[in-house]
Amino acid sequence: MLQASMAATVFHFGLWSNVRVKAKRLFFASGVRELRACRWREGSTLTSSAARRMFIEFFKERHGHRVVPSAPVRPRGDPSLLFVNAGMNQFKPIFLGTVDPRSEMARYRRVVNSQKCVRAGGKHNDLDDVGRDVYHHTFFEMLGNWSFGDYFKEEACAMAWQLLTGSYGIPRDRLYVSYFGGDRTLGLEADEETREIWLNIGVQPNRILPFGMKDNFWEMGETGPCGPCTEIHYDHVGGRDVAHLVNSDSSDVVEIWNLVFMQYSREADGSLRALHQHSVDTGMGLERLVAVLQGKRSNYDTDLFTPLFSAIQQVCYRGCGKGMMDGKVVPTVKFGFHILTESLNHNAYPCVCVYRLVLRHILRRAVRFSTEVLKSTPGSLSKLVPTVVHILSGIANDEGLSQFLSSLKQGRRVIDRTLQNMNGSTVFPGSVAWSLHCHLGFPLDLLRLMVEEKGVAMDTEALDRLALENKKVRAQTQASEHDSCVDLDVKVLPELQGLGITYTNDLPKYQYSLGQDGRYVFLPCHATIQALICGQGLVPEVEKGQRCGVIFDKTCFYTEQGGQDHDQGYFTQEILPDVLFPVEQVHLVGGYVVHQVTATERLKRGDQVQLFLDEGQRLACMVKHTATHILNHCLRQLLGDGVEQRGSHVSADHLRFDFSVKVHQGISLSIQQLQEIEKMIRDIIEGNEPVYIEELPLKVAKGIPGLRTVDEVYPDPARVVSVGVPIADLLKGHNNKPASVELCCGTHLLMTGEIQDFVVVSERQIAKGVSRIVAVTGAQAKEAREAGRVLECEVDSLRVRLTAASPSLPGIHRLSKEAGLLIDAVENTAIPQWQRRELSNQLKSLQRSSNTMIRKLEIAEVQCHHNRPPHSNDSSSVVMKTVNQYSDQAPGVMVMLLSHQESGKVLCACQVPKGFSAFSANDWALAVCAHLGGNAGGSDTVAKGTGSAVDIAEWYKCNTKMRM
Repeated sequence: MLQASMAATVFHFGLWSNVRVKAKRLFFASGVRELRACRWREGSTLTSSAARRMFIEFFKERHGHRVVPSAPVRPRGDPSLLFVNAGMNQFKPIFLGTVDPRSEMARYRRVVNSQKCVRAGGKHNDLDDVGRDVYHHTFFEMLGNWSFGDYFKEEACAMAWQLLTGSYGIPRDRLYVSYFGGDRTLGLEADEETREIWLNIGVQPNRILPFGMKDNFWEMGETGPCGPCTEIHYDHVGGRDVAHLVNSDSSDVVEIWNLVFMQYSREADGSLRALHQHSVDTGMGLERLVAVLQGKRSNYDTDLFTPLFSAIQQVCYRGCGKGMMDGKVVPTVKFGFHILTESLNHNAYPCVCVYRLVLRHILRRAVRFSTEVLKSTPGSLSKLVPTVVHILSGIANDEGLSQFLSSLKQGRRVIDRTLQNMNGSTVFPGSVAWSLHCHLGFPLDLLRLMVEEKGVAMDTEALDRLALENKKVRAQTQASEHDSCVDLDVKVLPELQGLGITYTNDLPKYQYSLGQDGRYVFLPCHATIQALICGQGLVPEVEKGQRCGVIFDKTCFYTEQGGQDHDQGYFTQEILPDVLFPVEQVHLVGGYVVHQVTATERLKRGDQVQLFLDEGQRLACMVKHTATHILNHCLRQLLGDGVEQRGSHVSADHLRFDFSVKVHQGISLSIQQLQEIEKMIRDIIEGNEPVYIEELPLKVAKGIPGLRTVDEVYPDPARVVSVGVPIADLLKGHNNKPASVELCCGTHLLMTGEIQDFVVVSERQIAKGVSRIVAVTGAQAKEAREAGRVLECEVDSLRVRLTAASPSLPGIHRLSKEAGLLIDAVENTAIPQWQRRELSNQLKSLQRSSNTMIRKLEIAEVQCHHNRPPHSNDSSSVVMKTVNQYSDQAPGVMVMLLSHQESGKVLCACQVPKGFSAFSANDWALAVCAHLGGNAGGSDTVAKGTGSAVDIAEWYKCNTKMRM
């Protein structure tokens, strides 16, 4: 059959040149040799790992493809995606034309890989489909091969058919292929070329099926590369003709491979433009392929999942029979654990970012099912895959899963008690739900799911109202916090001192270390409540719901000082370890650290508590603070000793640094200087230099060469922070290189590598001679770079389109408007400041060019309409200039012109001679435009306006009346 297929192929392409025929024969001949070499014995079991390996080797060894590793599931600098949801995501710069020509990616021509994907948000979201059918997954693996300007349709189809029917041995009579059948409304012809290719390969005509835009035309987005696609579908039953089940959501006939032919670009106006370089983008789900190769109707019955199900049954067996394991519970636990495991391996840890909140939501859903439905013990999820238990356990600690499980247990009791007391009502009280959400950290969607399982709806109106009230209270609280601290200083301090209450020991805030796994370890702090402040004085206890200030004998919380934000977190009572008291603010007043909280249960003086930091927020502040020191040092190295710090602020989101330079006299940093600063800082980050911290007598510390200080009072002894050089070497004068050395009470990293990346996103003058730098680090810095690359691509695209634009006034107006929008985007998007200035300069130049083109086109139109009015024009300035020209040629004559647009709008412009007393140009335009249902304005001599198109007689009647 293959030989017949080859013959048909040669016959069909008989008009090709001899060279192409010869090449095609060689191509298919190599396929024959390949099939004989790679075909596995029918009836044997092919494992998932073997199937993946065969796919990679097929394209690498036989067809010269480069193997590219799977990208992390958290996209690198792609703000449009929460997760990588397709194999092509990492190659978007190539498809969009934004790839750096100096990069390795720019040299990609043929590529193959197996990409781990997550579809749990955004356009591609399979979260709710998991467990409902046997072939959807939140996490899955996509096998794919790509051609960037190399081979195209013929080779792509032939390779796919060779692999499936040859290497994998899939029966041909089980396969169907679909192709793009065209779209008359969009003027797109059917992809008959692809249909002919499949016929020549040997696919039967009744198994080559046309479909429309929805199924067989792939687009990256509203604009950008796109093209027809051809899909290969597999019939799990076989021995029948089920063409009608293709693309019908049948679990028996499923798509296994999609081949996309990117040959167009969707323009902003909806039109399609042919690409100068054709590309191929294919994707095949490993799970579906393995189900085919292992003869399974369900993906969950393959060796990709059965070991995990066995582990779930062993770990979660208590209270769970096989019947329950067959339901939706298993997929839910599976995907919760599976997505977490794979995401952790790709550095997408559950935290407070949007994509991390999605992971946390999935993880918590899995935790709830495993503990409540499967009756497993807390921590069971970490036992499911031994090879990742150390990663999962570490994340579980960071995520606070132990606290969540305690909250879940307590919350379930509250929910059950509330349901019992509802007396037949079918609406769960919003006040109870809100209390669980605020006090126990219950996600509202999880609460809604739990009560809906009991046949009860959530009172969403009450929830919305409570959320709005909470927002207002928080705003009022923030406005009054500063005043409340001042009152504390005046009214309560003497009473505290009179009672002999000792100052708070806050040294535990510095007690953290690096674990063996390279992660920071923050130990909880055991403390005793020394005082409670409520209202205007001290109280022995506070009741649930009261807002108060708590003073402990010691604390690990950092108070806002030295330009660093205060810590966030919570504390628990030893007698009620499951009840969390979130800390809202932390203030240092007269030696006492005051923790402001809203009591979730009764608190009294003498209570024993345990304090826990929000470790993510603390670490982020440490990153920004150490980065601020390095920035200060690098500015001095670049600009000289005249750099003086004028202020700084460090938060979890960004850092701010104010400075002056004597010799610069307030001139902003140049683009080159901004680039150099970032490079110097990244070199220190990449060097992963140690940070040394030591407390020294103030006099000794101030004698350290190169020490940086600011104009403030320092404690004695003082903390010295040195980056890269041991403080002992500084004291001995053994330092052979410039180093960042400062007196600082803040919390810092122990190694600079944790900063990861650094980008200046703003640099401006805030006062005469004082500049302010705002910078971001880590993932935010990478996102800023990616956003800058995207905007740079858009500016380049605008430049090309403006240069190649046809001399059309409406077209140039649109491009000019786009330039204005891009200027706003560049000014308001977090991108590298040096790039912002470059792009701003380029856009201003493009806008000047477009304005010049507009003026020239308007003058040309005025000259064109010299002998006749402009009956259809969308530029009021052209109409006005034409009126001016007529008036210049006929002094003393009143002139009015109307221009009817295709949209039905009418442009009006008029001019009357100076000194004309009968009426003004403004009155004339107002009268006419009023009859046209519009408005106008201007002066005594010139005016313009707009209206709607009506019978010209109406205008003429009005015009004649005015002249009388």
